[in-house]
Amino acid sequence: MSLILGLLLGIGTFLVWWSFWAEPPRARPRGPRRLELLLLRAGLEKVSTAGFVSASASSGVAVFLLILIVTRGPVIALLFGAFGLAVPLAVIRWRANKRAAAVREQWPDVVDHLRSAIRAGLSLPEALIQLGAQGPEQLRPAFGEFARDYRATARFDESVDRLRVRLADPVADKIIAALRITREVGGSDLGEMLATLGGFLRESARTRGELEARQSWTVNAARLAIAAPWVILLLMSLQPQAIRAYSTLGGALVLLGGLVVSVACYRVMLRIGTLPETERVIM
Repeated sequence: MSLILGLLLGIGTFLVWWSFWAEPPRARPRGPRRLELLLLRAGLEKVSTAGFVSASASSGVAVFLLILIVTRGPVIALLFGAFGLAVPLAVIRWRANKRAAAVREQWPDVVDHLRSAIRAGLSLPEALIQLGAQGPEQLRPAFGEFARDYRATARFDESVDRLRVRLADPVADKIIAALRITREVGGSDLGEMLATLGGFLRESARTRGELEARQSWTVNAARLAIAAPWVILLLMSLQPQAIRAYSTLGGALVLLGGLVVSVACYRVMLRIGTLPETERVIM
């Protein structure tokens, strides 16, 4: 009996100790999954990760050959080939951020449309299907795919889950989660909830837009400061003396050190200057 009581006391003490620890943070998607989400955010859902990797490799090889032909310097050509390898990723990130900023302004209209459709007596699937024809222009393809999925399967949960994956947006996660809960458990305050959510989204979009406008000049100036030395290096590489100097082991080490410093400073600048992204409710 004493052994059992001691065991229960030990388990209880362990559970009390365990309760003081915070829940571990959710791991961010890595590797191909993270690249796939980036392509979805950029509106390139038809581009596969393998196709993107192939495009990046082709870009790097093309830049390497172009610089090698112009400068006759293999070390400098290899360095700028690495830059060319990163160009597609930079373009995709720029496109994703631009699309996210545009879509952020349209989510309040989506919420208002859903609220009006539900107040008019339409069901949740019918309200979402209408967005494929009457919703914001950039979001119509995703809701059009939802309409085709729902008409083919008549399964709301599976269709709306595929819609969430296509949209790949934290605001969409919140709206879809609210709609799914309402459909499962019922409730008469969905219209009021959508009205509150629409007002919150408008205020959030306005505030974030002002912050991005104020910080954009600082981030662009930092990017220009990082790119300037490499532009100068490209101009210097047109001279034979510079090519001979950087083709030696010491010159290669100088270029490698400059590349490491530039990448590190750029990452620090992005970490400091980028506004925090809204975390997704469902991944």
